[in-house]
Amino acid sequence: MAGALDGTVGAPRRLDHWRDAIAEAWQARVVDRFHQRVTALPTLGVGISTEYGAAQSTAALDVQRLRREAPQFAGFLELGTEVLKGFDPQAEAWLDAGLPTTYHFLDINLDEPEDFDTAWLEGLRQLLDRAKPAWLCGDAGLWHFGHREPAHMLLLPPILTDEAATELAEGIVALREATGREVLPENPPGHVFLGDLHLLDFFARVCDRADTGLLLDCAHLAIYQQAAGHPPQTGLDGFPLERVVEMHVAGSSLAEHDGFSWLEDDHGLDVLPETWALVRRVAAGASELRAVVLECERNSLEDCLPVYALLDQQLAGSDFAVRCAELGLSS
Repeated sequence: MAGALDGTVGAPRRLDHWRDAIAEAWQARVVDRFHQRVTALPTLGVGISTEYGAAQSTAALDVQRLRREAPQFAGFLELGTEVLKGFDPQAEAWLDAGLPTTYHFLDINLDEPEDFDTAWLEGLRQLLDRAKPAWLCGDAGLWHFGHREPAHMLLLPPILTDEAATELAEGIVALREATGREVLPENPPGHVFLGDLHLLDFFARVCDRADTGLLLDCAHLAIYQQAAGHPPQTGLDGFPLERVVEMHVAGSSLAEHDGFSWLEDDHGLDVLPETWALVRRVAAGASELRAVVLECERNSLEDCLPVYALLDQQLAGSDFAVRCAELGLSS
């Protein structure tokens, strides 16, 4: 698969060729399916997220200080960046210390073959060689519209249709083959969703067709359920929670403009009750959960610690918490 991606920069690849290549890759890995591959993934515990430049904020979370003073909440650093930006000084210091990481992409539309160009893939591989992340992850939506531009940072949710689920799955397999690492799609935030599928039904199909795990963002899911007019846990019955390898938790705030109100995914510290309820439900059923991130990178350590402690309480008693305790990753 990797060689097939290394074509002319920007040259699209026909989807029927993708499907043929993916079918061949699956046939060659009959005994190497997700439920077997996931056993090799490390349990990272509770960790920290960051985006390039977040540490420049005067109230930013000091990740090294958190590691020193409350290591049970700093098991790893999720590196959010774009290939053209690379890693900022805070990330480089973490990497210099040889500490665990995951890599969160911010610049790839997984359902667009033309995004897998030679220059981007080579730049990505260099970053992965430096960071040695446990896996790749990222919001499975549109990070840019049209040709990729530096620092575009647009993020729109996917179209929730069966065809779109297949196209997204093909991109996940392609990136996994190109990097040799697991690629966990994340349910993105959004306020308007198009398509005839429930968000969880959509990602269940993606996981099945890509034979992959999932990064489930409970704050994003709570926002989706509210926007769609659903109770918070709609769709979880029957959802394959054993596919959830990583979970995100973050605060949300109510915003309003000209009479229209919505929940904003602001990575603050006011976590919705609906989000906490989802955290408890998912943690109780996610048998392969390896990592949990509290997204609070632009808040002070003193303000974050009580929320980390509350997160610890929500996870208590889960298989994840038990594994973390056995590995010395929790208090």
